[in-house]
Amino acid sequence: MPPPPSRTLPAALRDLFTPAGPPVPLLGQAERPFVRRLPYLVALALVALFLPVTATILPTQYGVQSDLALVLAVVQSAPLLIAVRRPLLAWAIAFPADVVGALVMSSDFGGPAANVWPWPAPQIIGLLVLMLLVGLRERPRTLAAVWVLVSAAGWALTSAQPGRSNGSWLVVVILGGLLMALGGALRRSSTDRRALAEQETISEAERARRTLLEERTRIARELHDVVAHHMSVITVQADSAPYRIPDLPPAAAEEFGTIAATARESLAEMRRLLGVLRSEDAGEGGGEKAPQPGVGRIGQLVEATVRAGQPVELTLGQELASAPLPQAVDLSAYRIVQEALANVVRHAPGALARVSVTADDEGLTVLVVNDPADGPHTPLETSGTGHGLVGMRERVRLVGGTLDTGPLPGGGFRVAARLPFVPTHLENPAA
Repeated sequence: MPPPPSRTLPAALRDLFTPAGPPVPLLGQAERPFVRRLPYLVALALVALFLPVTATILPTQYGVQSDLALVLAVVQSAPLLIAVRRPLLAWAIAFPADVVGALVMSSDFGGPAANVWPWPAPQIIGLLVLMLLVGLRERPRTLAAVWVLVSAAGWALTSAQPGRSNGSWLVVVILGGLLMALGGALRRSSTDRRALAEQETISEAERARRTLLEERTRIARELHDVVAHHMSVITVQADSAPYRIPDLPPAAAEEFGTIAATARESLAEMRRLLGVLRSEDAGEGGGEKAPQPGVGRIGQLVEATVRAGQPVELTLGQELASAPLPQAVDLSAYRIVQEALANVVRHAPGALARVSVTADDEGLTVLVVNDPADGPHTPLETSGTGHGLVGMRERVRLVGGTLDTGPLPGGGFRVAARLPFVPTHLENPAA
């Protein structure tokens, strides 16, 4: 059931003449201070021009009493200063003053400009300026209401005294309508541009977040094999302990059985977790079947890159062959080198890349540096997906290491990763 008309009409009128937004100054978003002050300077210049002209021509050309003419000149001109922030309010002040001015103009006063009625020339220009500013700020229904009121007032005044006007009021109706339409079009265009910019910002943030989540999911799927291998070893050792250790007490054998059962349960939970992390395009068989790569396969990776036409120099420390690396560190080092070389191929094709992997007692150091390309070259990609550096950071964070990336002073790019064998946050559990 619709509300009573007595309640609907006032609410509709309030909505119709309610400003569409906050009182933001015209050009208030401009970077240069002069541009931000320019609308105030223009408004001040118009007031300085219209106020004395109106106060002069109303008594001399239209027979208005001098004091009343001065009051009307102030009320009709001063709202232009308000219009910089609140054009609808400025119009709501100036337009009734223009109507009052038309009503008090003497019909038998024969000044040279008496036929320019009901709006004298300063009021015509002032109304056109206000209608343009209203069009730049307000909603289409508000613009329609303003145009209807201006048109109705001009028609009613000229109809009440036919033959007095030379049709100049139609200038406000026609040209004012066109100016409001132009202002409305500019407002919609500006609003669409702002909305598009905001959407692009949101999309970029969502893209970065999605990239990070995809990298974390991919790393989790890869580490599943590493952790699953250790859990399988624990299960086998616990199950075989009663057969490998002679005279094992029954309590210890029962404890080993509990450990084996817990390990098998953990493996089952990990497989279910992997099913949640698996991408939609993954096969029903689970994750990848091939063994996870490590530092031992970096040589093959470099050879494949060289065969593709990218010069690469590889340096592997002799100490890498003396002892096996932790699997998480081993896998992370390979993936970092893989991503770094892929970035060189994409962004600096033909540039020499130097890969160095060394180890000490505390961890592994991975360094990939590419020189600037000789001569002009065309990158295969001008803007990447962001997966490469994001993946490197996540892998380094996973093992508690550090990553340093960035351009070199003379050109080229550097990727340096430090992968500790024991993360610092695991060395001191109490910290």
